[in-house]
Amino acid sequence: MNTQPAGIYIHIPFCRAKCSYCDFYSTTTFDRIDAFNQALLNELQIRRQQVPLADTIYFGGGTPSVLTPSQISRLIDAVGNCFPVASDAEVTLEVNPGTVGPDSLADYRKAGVNRLNIGLQSVDNRTLFFLGRIHTAEEGRNAYRDAREAGFDNIGLDLIYAVPGQTLRQWRAEMAAVVQFEPDHLSCYTLTLAPGTPMQQQVQAGRVRLPDEKTVGDLFAATAPFLNANGYRQYEISNFARFGAGQAIDFRSRHNRKYWNFCDYLGFGPGAHSYREHARWWNCRDLDEYIDALARGRSPEAGREELTREQQVMEAVYLGLRQTGGIDGQAFRSRFGSGLFEAFGNRIAPLMQERLLEKKADRLRLTAKGMLLLESVVGRILV
Repeated sequence: MNTQPAGIYIHIPFCRAKCSYCDFYSTTTFDRIDAFNQALLNELQIRRQQVPLADTIYFGGGTPSVLTPSQISRLIDAVGNCFPVASDAEVTLEVNPGTVGPDSLADYRKAGVNRLNIGLQSVDNRTLFFLGRIHTAEEGRNAYRDAREAGFDNIGLDLIYAVPGQTLRQWRAEMAAVVQFEPDHLSCYTLTLAPGTPMQQQVQAGRVRLPDEKTVGDLFAATAPFLNANGYRQYEISNFARFGAGQAIDFRSRHNRKYWNFCDYLGFGPGAHSYREHARWWNCRDLDEYIDALARGRSPEAGREELTREQQVMEAVYLGLRQTGGIDGQAFRSRFGSGLFEAFGNRIAPLMQERLLEKKADRLRLTAKGMLLLESVVGRILV
């Protein structure tokens, strides 16, 4: 049984507009927000006390900031009524520029939110237009400034790079502009194609041409050194946190680290996933179905799987190598009964010789070169 505190994820499936690259479940129809909020409260009640302690609450989406501060406050209170919540819990709200202002941000903070994740994506208006974002670069800067003035001392920004036509020089300039804000956390994602999204269809039709593999690799390889030189330490392949001597707050995302380290988490809302004691399950990806099921007192669960030992090993390798700390050999041995090198030594050794992997004490981790080739390295270990 996992003794670590669990995470609570709440999926808010409403967006003012759908971005062409996004495949998270969402809807642009707002007429069922009240019914959705009631359904969430019902789901929390159905699953109350399923974890002994939670120390993170994460509102993701969609665009959670389309809910009012009072609605978010009610949901935070409901979580606390259904689960024991640590007094120092990390409570994160994803917000998009264009949906928040000084007053609403101050009220979210009063409601109990203590960490913001702002979907900035870019400070270039052409990129924002291409991605289908509803905000301008100026509105993004204003959202960040307003959040600081509202008293938030833990703010993360999301960025997307490797967009069509983007050069290494442009990406470095964009990073330079963003670190001037002095955010506490940065998530830098390469633009990827999700099946069935409008952007994938545009690429298939030849209307959009994404950067080639070499360009993407060059952009990725430049990211960590630049951010590290500017006070941001990489702790996962796409995530960076501000660091410094005497820092009072660990700015790494406590909630997201649960996903990468096999901690329990419960997901609420349409399309949300949960994990507990080697079982994973997920809710239906349809707002009406979700609301109707809970109105009838039924679970909105759409599927479930029990992870086999082999699946657990595969995920431990993949998720461990995504993190710059790598795989803890002692923890791996304790969990699976055999060492990492006992299981995969003949596959790991060539990767170390090629300087894609390195061993530090009892931890196996990717080198900078290996980070660029994560999928290939993991594939060669698990083949």
